Amino acid sequence: MYQYQKDTYAVMGNPIAHSKSPLIHRLFAEQSQDSLDYLALYVPEDSFSAAVAQFRAAKGQGLNITVPFKQQAWQLAEVRSERAELAGAVNTLWFSDGQIHGDNTDGIGLVQDLKNHQVELKAKRVLVLGAGGAVRGVLQPLLAEKPASLTIANRSIEKAENLAAQYQDTGKVVSSTYEALSQTYDVIINGTSLGLQGQIPNISAAQLHADSCLYDMFYSSEDTAFVTWGKENNVEAHDGLGMLVEQAAAAFKIWRRTQPETAPVIAELRK
Repeated sequence: MYQYQKDTYAVMGNPIAHSKSPLIHRLFAEQSQDSLDYLALYVPEDSFSAAVAQFRAAKGQGLNITVPFKQQAWQLAEVRSERAELAGAVNTLWFSDGQIHGDNTDGIGLVQDLKNHQVELKAKRVLVLGAGGAVRGVLQPLLAEKPASLTIANRSIEKAENLAAQYQDTGKVVSSTYEALSQTYDVIINGTSLGLQGQIPNISAAQLHADSCLYDMFYSSEDTAFVTWGKENNVEAHDGLGMLVEQAAAAFKIWRRTQPETAPVIAELRK
């Protein structure tokens, strides 16, 4: 049976050719002079658990998981972190004590990148757009920053209500449709993929004030539609490239017990 010759990690997804994860982790490894390999593995949609088993049998050390396998990774993980449990999705897997361990580092990646931009969440009114898997993964870390309130807005109110209900004991999470929003927000986070089609959720500039900050969890080589909308309305707006690097750094620390420097890696990717 084939086995990897040195510590090997990988990202699994479909599609995967566009992934920046191999470059990010190579740059992390160079910082600490770690000798490791990091692969981008294309996985057919019906073959995820078999692909993980094959990687594990070859003595692979850990995996990042991207679209569309985060829910399947959650089901596969035998030991899950609290934030992964709440998210219902896993983006980081590793193998220890004969078991598959799972975590979700998306939310801490988002929160850390907001801090990189000096965006304060404590006591702020936060609006999160969307109620899909990307949003599920970030709610608990956002709430840990103690915002004054967190509104989940979605085209389908049912999905927003179901997600808000998981956090009703906090007394801070409410749900809404886009059209029913009626106040301004300090921080607005786009967790929908509409920007990939050049669109934004159906919200109004009436939700903005002069010091509002917008954050798009997605990124592209040009400004996303959401970032462009923010700039047109003269408010601070950031894309999700830093979040990508920060969630990768959190995974790297889980695997290697080393905290990488993210700023130079973000700067390298911005080139």
